[in-house]
Amino acid sequence: MTRYAAPGSEGSIVSYASRYDHWIGGEYVPPARGRYFENPSPVNGRPFTEIARGTAEDVERALDAAHGAAPGWARTPVAERAAVLNRIADRTEAHLEELAVAESWENGKPVRETLAADLPLAVDHFRYFAGVLRAQEGSVSELDEDTVAYHFQEPLGVVAQIIPWNFPLLMAAWKLAPALAAGNAVVLKPAEQTPASLHLWLGLVADLLPPGVVNIVNGFGVEAGKPLASSPRVAKVAFTGETTTGRLIMQYASENIKPVTLELGGKSPNIFFDDVWAMDDDFRDKALEGFAMFALNQGEVCTCPSRALIQDGHYGDLLAAGVARTEAIVPGHPLDTATMIGAQASNDQLEKILSYVDIGQQEGAKILTGGQRVEYDGELAGGYYVQPTIFEGHNRMRIFQEEIFGPVLAVTSFSDFDDAMKTANDSLYGLGAGVWTRDMNTAYRAGRAIQAGRVWTNCYHAYPAHAAFGGYKQSGIGRENHRMMLDHYQQTKNLLVSYSPKKLGLF
Repeated sequence: MTRYAAPGSEGSIVSYASRYDHWIGGEYVPPARGRYFENPSPVNGRPFTEIARGTAEDVERALDAAHGAAPGWARTPVAERAAVLNRIADRTEAHLEELAVAESWENGKPVRETLAADLPLAVDHFRYFAGVLRAQEGSVSELDEDTVAYHFQEPLGVVAQIIPWNFPLLMAAWKLAPALAAGNAVVLKPAEQTPASLHLWLGLVADLLPPGVVNIVNGFGVEAGKPLASSPRVAKVAFTGETTTGRLIMQYASENIKPVTLELGGKSPNIFFDDVWAMDDDFRDKALEGFAMFALNQGEVCTCPSRALIQDGHYGDLLAAGVARTEAIVPGHPLDTATMIGAQASNDQLEKILSYVDIGQQEGAKILTGGQRVEYDGELAGGYYVQPTIFEGHNRMRIFQEEIFGPVLAVTSFSDFDDAMKTANDSLYGLGAGVWTRDMNTAYRAGRAIQAGRVWTNCYHAYPAHAAFGGYKQSGIGRENHRMMLDHYQQTKNLLVSYSPKKLGLF
């Protein structure tokens, strides 16, 4: 196991700058109003850098730069754009370890996750969209011997992207890779809780892109996000975050009739049928790991499997084993590769989680494990830590219905297939779900019956670049990943051409 030194300390492999301005037109630009805000590390609650506090003036300057760069980038040959994306992937991969440490320090997540998942997936997304871009083709339809319809995919132009704090670098890759592949220029606003790791990454790859193709405006939602999303100068708004904010983003964009992609909240069911317990084998062990997946990334995942539904035939046995697996999760310093659960991303998020622990108890739910804030001494003092928590209750409780965004699991039982589907779908959300069974007929039927954009079957928390991701119901509009994302960042141009010299004869 490895214990990394904190960024900027003696022996560290990476250092943050003391201040980050906006990145506009290929250079760092101070905020128009001269204001900055501190960025604390969740590891110890202490600020490690300061960030430019953007406003509408900064957004306008970034849009100026993006509009200046967009035509040239759109005309850049497909093969060249794909090569740029591959170079970004290579550069990111060459600095993967440093970026993984930097992101863990800013977000609080265990470095084992950033090393094994966040950064490798970010690399792969750039490579994937470089590949599918090269394979994309238009179409030709011969309407008759003299009339042909040509269809070309053209970039939208300048797009706005607003990303969340739970996966700072991966969410940036999810947004940037398809937008850049499709030929757009971008103005991106990172979450105010985690802007610094994105700037550190940008410092490694900025020279690979023409100035103005990617612009970053830091700041808070009302001050920077709202003027960006409501600007008539953007052709599309892509947002990942909570559902309440998504409604506002949609409202802002609608004022100018701009399309949106919204990847929003979730309350994902994780369903365990009785046959999981039929044998004590690798599959049962895998399913128990799937039960504990609610603690991945400290539960700060929109698809967190935060509702466990267990069939009543083996309810007690599976639940007891799931609690034991959860209690084996190793807490500790996020920069230690042995650590399995780190710090929540912010003090606000920590307080929200603890408030839901109180709500669950007031509702009469039973705490089976956890439920307490963890307060360390020494170098972790002041950090934002909480125990993985499992409640037992029923699906009408708030802890079953509302997104907590922390390592909190609500467990209940079901009697048969129909009961499982009814409970699973009894939610405002429909982003993800998990199904665990040895019977593939049951697995298929459940996957089709569950109202969610992604149903993991005998697995969970896999996010490959070539699988479409997005929500049903109040979990969003549109999709992320997969080659269909190119369509989300392009518009279809039809040339309807007559090669006949003859007139129609109508006039």
